[in-house]
Amino acid sequence: MAAVDLTTHPGHLARRLQQAHHLLWNTMVSEEITSPQYAVLNALVAEPGVDQRTVGDRVGLDRSTIAEVISRLDRRGLLAKARDPRDGRRFLLRLTDDGVRIHRRLTVRTARMNQVFLGPLTPGEQTVLLDLLRRVSDAAEGLRHPPGPEPAPAAIP
Repeated sequence: MAAVDLTTHPGHLARRLQQAHHLLWNTMVSEEITSPQYAVLNALVAEPGVDQRTVGDRVGLDRSTIAEVISRLDRRGLLAKARDPRDGRRFLLRLTDDGVRIHRRLTVRTARMNQVFLGPLTPGEQTVLLDLLRRVSDAAEGLRHPPGPEPAPAAIP
């Protein structure tokens, strides 16, 4: 059996891309705040006062992962939780002043990191790559939330 050319396998390339991103993130952005944690901070800048499930949906994290990320950010004092007055089971989230400061600092660093990360590409290629990655990511999100079964056809009277 011959070896397979893994450069034609999107999963292999995605893993290599993730490794490069992780290395750049840790060296250029933060060793303390992870990329998913930053995504949550960013979501709360965009929509302060949303609940945990909504934040998870916005940043593409499953329920257990978003719960852990929220817990870590809460322990660090970067976000605050308040019970939803309309539904006591839900917590509404917002950034603390420290969370806002950290987000602002990391946003500058992520912009620099993205320049390095995408540096091998022309501006046009960067646009195309980001568009393609969004399309594949959006399609993959559909795999996490598959549509329900088709409704049965209505009975003919």
